[in-house]
Amino acid sequence: MRQGWRWFGPGDPVTLDHARQAGASDIVSALHHLPPAVAWSRAEVEERRALIEDSPAGRNPLRWSVVESIPVADEIKREGARAGAAIEAWIASLEAVAAVGPRVVCYNFMPVLDWTRTDLDWPLATGASALRFDQNRFAAFDLFVLKRPGAAADYDTEQQARARRVADSLSEEDVSALIRTVLAGLPGGTTKGLSLDEFGDCLGAYANIDAARLRANLIAFLEIVAPVAQALGVRLTIHPDDPPRPLFGLPRIASTREDFEQIFQAVPSPANGLCFCTGSLGVRADNDLPAIATRFAGRIHFAHLRATRRDADQLGFQEADHLDGDVDMPAVLAVLMAENRRRPETEKIVLRPDHGHRMLADLAAGDVRNPGYTAAGRMKGLAELRGIMRVLDRLPDETLASLR
Repeated sequence: MRQGWRWFGPGDPVTLDHARQAGASDIVSALHHLPPAVAWSRAEVEERRALIEDSPAGRNPLRWSVVESIPVADEIKREGARAGAAIEAWIASLEAVAAVGPRVVCYNFMPVLDWTRTDLDWPLATGASALRFDQNRFAAFDLFVLKRPGAAADYDTEQQARARRVADSLSEEDVSALIRTVLAGLPGGTTKGLSLDEFGDCLGAYANIDAARLRANLIAFLEIVAPVAQALGVRLTIHPDDPPRPLFGLPRIASTREDFEQIFQAVPSPANGLCFCTGSLGVRADNDLPAIATRFAGRIHFAHLRATRRDADQLGFQEADHLDGDVDMPAVLAVLMAENRRRPETEKIVLRPDHGHRMLADLAAGDVRNPGYTAAGRMKGLAELRGIMRVLDRLPDETLASLR
């Protein structure tokens, strides 16, 4: 499989040389400065490609293989095919990407938030830190900071009591930090400057949208864009929900094997694919990751490989080392590598290490610009994954298949 590295562009403190030193050959990037519903121009995409691929003399070459992500505007998630202008902008971005080179495009269909955590620098026993989702802190935010109407219906009496105790223990500074952390998952240009009231308004816009409606809107979107992607030779890969369950009263529709069955049955185009994120899917104890990977192997074109460790309540979790936690990473890699062997060189699966710990020299940095994407933790993760892959690569096909 092709070993990738997420790069946030010229302002990323983790440089392309850092990616080379980590052993990556492929870059995962996007035009993160542009908000949803704004079309990417071919010139801007070409500028990003040149930064990545026009390597200085003597440097290892890099290839921009995956666009992560072209953000799907909330108008599309709320309105489906009726969000004509936003869909046209998304297609224009897709066409610009295809004209320049990358052949895999990742996206998600999570309403309002791309991902949610309650702590971005959770201290570990090693002295490193990790991203974390604490259910009690989340409930405290939802019930007593955001004060979302109807939120109490989502928590039982004991959960509300625990959330109350957490809320009572928070200082003003703690509350401000929690707000910043939760809103860090807002996509694109909306991340900056959104108040709690504005965030509440965004949630309120989904008041009449349940899982069935959201799924119908996703299918309507894919029925329009998948044929375009197929004609352009681009594979679309939907990212699983993070966490894979409803939050803030918002539905989630890309969390389980059953969810993906519905998506691929409704839009069977070969351009309709999956970003296999072991961290997101692994947060649910009822998700059998090797089985899901086996079922949809032919549709997996991109993989986020990370491990999470669930709390005793099975609701909270933190980022674990890449080969620890609740994910059977060798079994998942065996499935992906068996599939990868069957593919031509132009269709190999791209993987990237995801959400590394903040550690070593990265601990000395001040504010972390891209939480979860510091250099040393991801380099450690990629090295661990590479070691497992090197061993699995020595196995014959029948032995590799038996490890699933």
